[in-house]
Amino acid sequence: MEQLSANIVQNEYEQYPERVIQFGTGNFLRAFLDWQVHVMNQHQLFRGRIVVVQSTKSGTVQTINQQDGLYTIYLQGIKENNPVSEHEVVKSISRGINITSEYEEYVALASNPDLRFIFSNTTEAGISFHRDDTLDKPQSSFPGKLTAFLYKRYQVFNGDKSKGFIIFPCELIEDNGAELKRIIVEYARLWKLDEAFISWLNEANTFCNTLVDRIVPGFPKDSIDKKITELGYKDELIVVGEQFHLFVIEGPEYIKEEFPAELVGLNVHVVDDLRPFRLKKVRLLNGAHTLMSPVAYLIGLNTVYEAVTTELSKNFIDHVLYKEIVPTLPYNEQEVLDFANDVMNRFKNPFIKHYLSSISLNSIAKFKARVVPTLKDYLDKYETVPKGILFSLSALLLFYRGKREHEEIPLVDDEYVIKQFHNAWDKYENEKLSLEQVVTIVLSDEQLWGVDLSEINKLVDTVTDFLNRMIEKGVQEALILFLKGEINESVY
Repeated sequence: MEQLSANIVQNEYEQYPERVIQFGTGNFLRAFLDWQVHVMNQHQLFRGRIVVVQSTKSGTVQTINQQDGLYTIYLQGIKENNPVSEHEVVKSISRGINITSEYEEYVALASNPDLRFIFSNTTEAGISFHRDDTLDKPQSSFPGKLTAFLYKRYQVFNGDKSKGFIIFPCELIEDNGAELKRIIVEYARLWKLDEAFISWLNEANTFCNTLVDRIVPGFPKDSIDKKITELGYKDELIVVGEQFHLFVIEGPEYIKEEFPAELVGLNVHVVDDLRPFRLKKVRLLNGAHTLMSPVAYLIGLNTVYEAVTTELSKNFIDHVLYKEIVPTLPYNEQEVLDFANDVMNRFKNPFIKHYLSSISLNSIAKFKARVVPTLKDYLDKYETVPKGILFSLSALLLFYRGKREHEEIPLVDDEYVIKQFHNAWDKYENEKLSLEQVVTIVLSDEQLWGVDLSEINKLVDTVTDFLNRMIEKGVQEALILFLKGEINESVY
């Protein structure tokens, strides 16, 4: 069977200029922003294509080029109150570039006068400052790479303010656009770049804070044979997403004209303040994802659907969602409950296989961004620790031990994170540290959590007790005891 390419699917948009440079080759951007550009092109409104940049050794750029930028998207879920599964070939990507092997091609993009937008999704840990990055060699951090690219752009066009960018970072951190800009200015200062360049950054470029929302399980490995038979061609880049999508852009009104997604019925909002959207989405949807994953995974479940339809794990998710997250949000109670109910219904989407192992990538940064603020708000409101959140935190620590019973867990996270957990658990297994000492060392690491969690009253004792039960009895038995209220009552 032939592989998807321009030989079998005509791309009627291939004459459109490259208007977007995208950092990140992953499933989410292809199922979200790249799909939105495709929809706008179908209506002849955006009239542009995307250059995808891969800045790591692993990625899909080679396959993107083999398939002429084409891939199939399956959107599955509830649409107008009916279950719907539909698919189409997305044609918005022109090509991919691997920075590590095609650096000159990447640099040459700065000379393209048609480029106007920058998309990125480099995970929550991606927007960070690495002091060792320099201007004259490939940088390790995404903001470092972007600073060098923008400086090249500034030089090529002699500071022409019409050649700046509208920048949509999709990393799920608060004020992602503002934080990205702050780090870029910090690099400019570190590298002693022209003051005029910093002025150009401020005046010619628009760094938008954004909020993105679509559940994207990614490649349908469990149903790929069926889908290939249905399609009649091979596609190594098939991506599955839910029907629901939300894109909130905090920025000036003119963005609506340059990125006219609302005109074609996409759920895109350009607003003055996205904080209300963000807080509900990050705390309820992403927070629930992060809290359920280590618990459900360690009791032997593999997908979100299994987690919310298996009675034991569903009861736990209901507990943390409705009793610990919902009460901390400063909005109308019914509005928050409605949002939480919608989240649970989306989790129950029968078409979607969203693997807990995928959600667990970079879990520590996700817990820091999505859950720690809820923990602190709950503590402020009730003057006690949230038991369900701490049970999940305990399971997360156990997850980073790297084993599910006799099965190895392939941990994927920042090198520092992996090293800290490996060292702590190794010393525990060699009886050099007690379980309480492991918990204290890990939870006191502000680089992991953004705060010294060990300083919170009762937190170390509670997590140690939960972990001890999980290790002695297994996570499933510990969860049963927790939901019955039979664990840890002595410390409250």
